[in-house]
Amino acid sequence: MHTQQTDYDIIIVGAGIVGAMVARFLSRYDLRILWVEKDADICTGATAANSAILHGGYDAVPGTLKAAMNVRGNAMWDQLAEELHFSIDRCGTYVVAVGEDERLALSELEARGKVNGVPVEIISGDTMRSREPKVTPETSGALYCPTGGVCDPWGATLAAGENAVSNGVTLFRRTTFEDFLWDPDDPGRIVGARTSQGDFRARWVINAAGLYADGVMHKAGVRPEFKITPRRGEYYVIDRNRFEMHSVLFPVPSKISKGILVTTTVHGNTIVGPNAEEIDDKEDTAVTAEGLREVWDGALKLVPDLAVRDAIAVFAGLRPGGNAPAPNPAVDYHKDFIVEIPTTSSRGALRGLINLGGIESPGLTAAPAIALRVIELLRDTGEPLREKRDWNPIRPARPVFRHLSHAEQAELVQHDPRYGRIICRCEYVTEGEIVAEIHAPIPADTYDAIKRRTWLGTGRCQGAFDMPRVTEILARELGCDPLDVSKKGTGSEFLTRRTKALEED
Repeated sequence: MHTQQTDYDIIIVGAGIVGAMVARFLSRYDLRILWVEKDADICTGATAANSAILHGGYDAVPGTLKAAMNVRGNAMWDQLAEELHFSIDRCGTYVVAVGEDERLALSELEARGKVNGVPVEIISGDTMRSREPKVTPETSGALYCPTGGVCDPWGATLAAGENAVSNGVTLFRRTTFEDFLWDPDDPGRIVGARTSQGDFRARWVINAAGLYADGVMHKAGVRPEFKITPRRGEYYVIDRNRFEMHSVLFPVPSKISKGILVTTTVHGNTIVGPNAEEIDDKEDTAVTAEGLREVWDGALKLVPDLAVRDAIAVFAGLRPGGNAPAPNPAVDYHKDFIVEIPTTSSRGALRGLINLGGIESPGLTAAPAIALRVIELLRDTGEPLREKRDWNPIRPARPVFRHLSHAEQAELVQHDPRYGRIICRCEYVTEGEIVAEIHAPIPADTYDAIKRRTWLGTGRCQGAFDMPRVTEILARELGCDPLDVSKKGTGSEFLTRRTKALEED
C-alpha cells in the first residue's frame, strides 16, 4: 500500500500514450496529479503493439473528433520529439493502388484529405516505383501524404511520462482502478478513486484506460451503451539487415481497417501487418497461424519481394475500437473518439469525470491533441489552471551508445566503464545504458521495461544471449533476489529455483 499523499487535484487512470500526454501537458500547471497504471510498467497495452504510424489525417471522416484530433495532433509531434528526445521520421505515407478500380478509389481519399486540411496528392505508378523500388510493379498509382511518417511509440510514451514525473506528477504502477469515490452529500459528485493501493481523493478523475475505458465509464453510470471491442492485429518484424523500406505503404483501405501495410520503423526494421480480428478477450494478444498467413498474403500484394525467412519476430496488439457516434449528428459515423466531460449519469447530475474512450487508430497521432483538448475542457468548467514558473518542457536525452561516434563512445567509456561492456550484441546495448534506465525517473525494473527503453533483445537473437546478463544486472541494481526478476511483472519470473548453493569465501 502507498502511504504517501492521498489528496490530489486530478487522478489519471491509464498509462498508454494518451495518459502519458495528458500527464505531461497537465504537469505544466500548479496541480497535484496522481497517475495510476495497473501493469508493472507504462506503455504495455495498445500503445505497446501497433504500427507506430504518424497518420496525416486524410482518411478520417470529416466532421468527426478523429479527424480533428488527428490533424491537430500530427502537427505537434516535431516539437514534442525535439523537447522530449524521442525519434520520429516524416518519411511520408502512401496508399498504393493496384489496378484501375483502386486507382479511382484514391480520389475519394484525396478529397477527404483536402476537406480535413491535409496535404495530399495522387502520384503515378511510375513515380511510386521510383520512390519505393520494392513496391509491386502492378501499382497503378498512389496517394502521397508528406506529413505522415513513423515514430517510436514506446519512446514517446516513456519520454512524456518521465517529463510529467520530473515536473511533479506522482506515478503509481501496479495500481488498478477499482471504483470511484463519491461525495456522501452529493451522490453525483466524484471525489476520487478507489484503487488496489488504497483510496485517493481528487476533484477530477480522467479516464484514459484504453481497452478498459468502457468499464471505467460504466462504474460512473455513464454511456451504458458504449462498448469497446478489442480488435486484434498481428504483425511480422523483418530483419533490418535483410530488407529495407524507406516509407509507409498502405493498401486501399476497407470499411473495417486501413489494411495490411508494409512500413519502415524508426529503428530500421520493416514491419508488416496488421490484420483486423474482433475478439472478446482484452488480454488475448496471441498470434495465430491463420492470422499470420492473412498478414503475409496481404503484404505480398504490396511488396512481392518479401521473404518470410527474413522475419525475426511476430507479435499481436489490440486496438480499443468503440461504438460512439460522432458528436455532430449530421455525421453518420459510429466509431468516433470520446473526449468529454459528461454531465449526466444513472446517478443524475455528474461532476468530476473526464472520459477519453474509443481511442483507436489514429489515437497515437492524436494523443497530444487530446491532451490539449482536456486542458480546454477543464478551463471551460472554470478550473483554475495556473502555470508553474519552474515547469520544464525538456526531457534530457540519455546516451545511446550505438548512435555515438567512436570518439564519443571512447569518452563515455572513460567516464563510466560500464558503457564499455556490451550486453546485447545484436543491438549494441551496453551495461551503462541498462543501469541508466533502471535508475531513470520511471525506473525500468523488468526485462521488458529495459527492452522498450533500449531496444535490447529485438535483433536476430531476440534476447537469447542477453537475458541472463540482464537478470543479473537487475538483481544487483534493484537489490533483489534474482528469483524475483521478471519479464513483465509478477508471474513472469525467469528463474524458478536455485540449482546449486553458492560457495562462501
